[in-house]
Amino acid sequence: MACGFRRSIACQLSRVLDLPPENLIKSISAVPILKKEEVADFQLSVDSLLENSNDHSRPDIQAQAMRLAKKLKCDTVVSEISTGRGTINFKINRELLTKTVLQQVIKDGSKYGLKSELFSGLPQKKIVVEFSSPNVAKKFHVGHLRSTIIGNFIANLKEALGHQVTRINYLGDWGMQFGLLGTGFQLFGYEEKLQSNPLQHLFEVYVQVNKEAADDKSVAKSAHEFFQRLELGDMQALALWQKFRDLTIEEYVRIYKRLGVHFDEYSGESFYREKSQEVLKLLDSKGLLQKTIKGTAVVDLSGNGDPSSICTVMRSDGTSLYATRDLAAAIDRMDKYNFDTMIYVTDKGQKKHFQQVFQMLQIMGYDWAERCQHVPFGVVQGMKTRRGDVTFLEDVLNEIRLRMLQNMASVKTTKELENPEETAERVGLAALIIQSRGDTGVFLQYTHARLHSLEETFGCGYLNDFNTACLQEPQSVSILQHLLRFDEVLYRSSQDLQPKHIVSYLLILSHLAAVAHKTLHIKDSAPEVAAARLHLFRAVRSVLANGMKLLGITPVCRM
Repeated sequence: MACGFRRSIACQLSRVLDLPPENLIKSISAVPILKKEEVADFQLSVDSLLENSNDHSRPDIQAQAMRLAKKLKCDTVVSEISTGRGTINFKINRELLTKTVLQQVIKDGSKYGLKSELFSGLPQKKIVVEFSSPNVAKKFHVGHLRSTIIGNFIANLKEALGHQVTRINYLGDWGMQFGLLGTGFQLFGYEEKLQSNPLQHLFEVYVQVNKEAADDKSVAKSAHEFFQRLELGDMQALALWQKFRDLTIEEYVRIYKRLGVHFDEYSGESFYREKSQEVLKLLDSKGLLQKTIKGTAVVDLSGNGDPSSICTVMRSDGTSLYATRDLAAAIDRMDKYNFDTMIYVTDKGQKKHFQQVFQMLQIMGYDWAERCQHVPFGVVQGMKTRRGDVTFLEDVLNEIRLRMLQNMASVKTTKELENPEETAERVGLAALIIQSRGDTGVFLQYTHARLHSLEETFGCGYLNDFNTACLQEPQSVSILQHLLRFDEVLYRSSQDLQPKHIVSYLLILSHLAAVAHKTLHIKDSAPEVAAARLHLFRAVRSVLANGMKLLGITPVCRM
């Protein structure tokens, strides 16, 4: 990718520097486009070359760049070589750039950018991604949306790169809140309300019992007893818990379907209530478990009593905690999936929790703990809907869909849509997934639909061949240079698992397409020019769709 240009430059450099081309490829990067001026296509950072060499004297970088540039020659690929601040810049033969980029985009289709030399030699791995993980018996809060979007993106990207990915939804389906909920339902619950609107009713019961427990010690006590009964396997308590769990998952599956997200496994803390007892025994047998005066059991990760490094793993009544269940889940997944990497996607408030879990796995003797990774994100500020402060995702989805339908109704083309509701849902979801300074996913959807309509209007019959000389305007060149960079953007996202690189790339691509759409007309142009421009717009739409799908957005063809 970068259509072999990077390798061609690396081969010439390797002869001059006496280094293998493989060592040079990642030092050569496609240049981001600038609004004000035309830029070179590729850049070699001399600084990064010196980092790779054993020369520690680090002479003047600028002099180095100029000396090296003099030894390089233009050829059939590179038409111009110049130096910048500590860089050597390469301009690719314009007609070759045009032909190669456009042919590669069409030929590789959904794999464009993923076949790049940046990813060559990448071993296929087994990857587990745990994401979303809402709490049972609580409505799907927008706070869980962030984990769902980012986790889905990471799983999509890893899958696109050829890894074997297992998507796990680890539900908060155990713990003290079920003691409260069980007691609350016995006090304030109604079977009819539970059946007709389960999550809304359980949420109301949960809010009410929390208020009561704060004022009335006996309510708090019976909640504690109910959870103890659950842990001991009391049939009546478990039957009520199972009902709450089943109704909640049913509701969640419906919401995930709307979000276009799927899971390979619905797991939960409840699966590990017995295995967490085995974890406690193992910690004890290794002499890591310490009893406190209160009767709880802790693990001292510092070894010297530092209070910030003490992790509680058991309550005084012997019941398990979140950390214990996470340890049991990690051990179980290693047995089951034998993963190379396991990624947890949660808000940054859980950073310390995961540090402690990974550290405990390490001191328990599990070397694979270093394969576990926490991908944190900022806590979501409460989104408000007309119904009040606690924002449930379904309310947000419905409200956004309604707004999109209203917006679309004011545009005359919407009448032609076969399924306006579905289109509004997809456009609304794009708005929810991408919220960037002044731009949202709606702009990407609009661009995709507009480019699709160009292809429909002018046909694709004569797209097999085109004249590269017809695409030398600055607007065309900027788009081609930007398309050239897609593999680097994918590579950056694969390194830090952040969707922001792809988001900003697609927004720039859409802005470039908007400018080109205004200036590079197809109607009333000579057939040869029209064909070349259609080819360019088709390539933009293809790459735009690829990036959107990785982010979890289904592109629309009309809106």
